[in-house]
Amino acid sequence: MEYDDVLTIPTPEGVELHLTLAGPGSRFVSALLDILIQFLVLFCIGVILRVSGAVGFGTGGIAVLAWFILSFGVVTFYDVFFEVFRSGQTPGKRVNGLRVVRVGGHPVTFLTSAIRNFLRVVDFLPSAYLLGAGVILATRKNQRIGDVVAGTVVVRTARKPIAVEYRSPPAQLAIDEPAWDTSRISDEELAVVRRFLERRRDLDQAVRAQIAGTLAERLRPKVTGAPAETRGEVFLAKLVAAKVRRGR
Repeated sequence: MEYDDVLTIPTPEGVELHLTLAGPGSRFVSALLDILIQFLVLFCIGVILRVSGAVGFGTGGIAVLAWFILSFGVVTFYDVFFEVFRSGQTPGKRVNGLRVVRVGGHPVTFLTSAIRNFLRVVDFLPSAYLLGAGVILATRKNQRIGDVVAGTVVVRTARKPIAVEYRSPPAQLAIDEPAWDTSRISDEELAVVRRFLERRRDLDQAVRAQIAGTLAERLRPKVTGAPAETRGEVFLAKLVAAKVRRGR
C-alpha cells in the first residue's frame, strides 16, 4: 500500500511524470545533518584562525573578523552552492535520498535556490523550524514558505539509479540496426520523441531518465527488431535515426 505523497506533472511529451514528495520528517533529519556539517566546518575554520594568530599571521581582532565573515558565507551559501552545483542535493539530502527541483521537474537555478534558502529565516520562526514544518504539513506539495515563493519542491530520488547513454551520435545510431521496423510509429509519436530529445538537457537528471523510460516502454511494442537491452534514451535516439534512415 502506498502512503507517500506524489506530485504528478504532465509534460509536453505527453507523459505523466510522478515524483514522490519528501515529508517533514526526512527533511528535518537532512537539515540536522547539514547543520552539523556546517558546525564542523566553522569549528575547523576557528581552529585554523586561532592557530594562525598564535604563530603571528594576524591579531586576535583580525581573526575574529575573518571568522565572522567566513561564518556568514558558509551559513548563507552552503545550501545554495550544493543545490545549484550538486543537482539539488546538499550532503544531508543526499544521505536521505532527497533532491530539490522546481515544480515543473526542472533543476533549481541560483535564483530559485537563493530565494528558498534566504527565506529559511522565516521558516525557523518562532523557533526550531516550527513555522516551516507547519506549512509543509498544510500545503498540498509539502512546501515550506521558501519553496512556495521560489516554486520548488523536495522529492525523493529513485532508489535504483537508471543508467542512460548520451554520447552516441544520432546520425550513426541506426546504422547497426537494419532490422528495426518503425513503420507503426506515427508522425505524431515521432514528433513527441524528437521534442523530448531536443529539450532533455534542460531537465533534471532523474526527471529526464523517467520520461525517457516511460516513452521508450510505450513505443517499444510498435517497433520490431529492437534488442531487449536497448532502453531509455538510447532506444528513443535509435528509433528516430531508424525512422529517418528508412523513411517510414
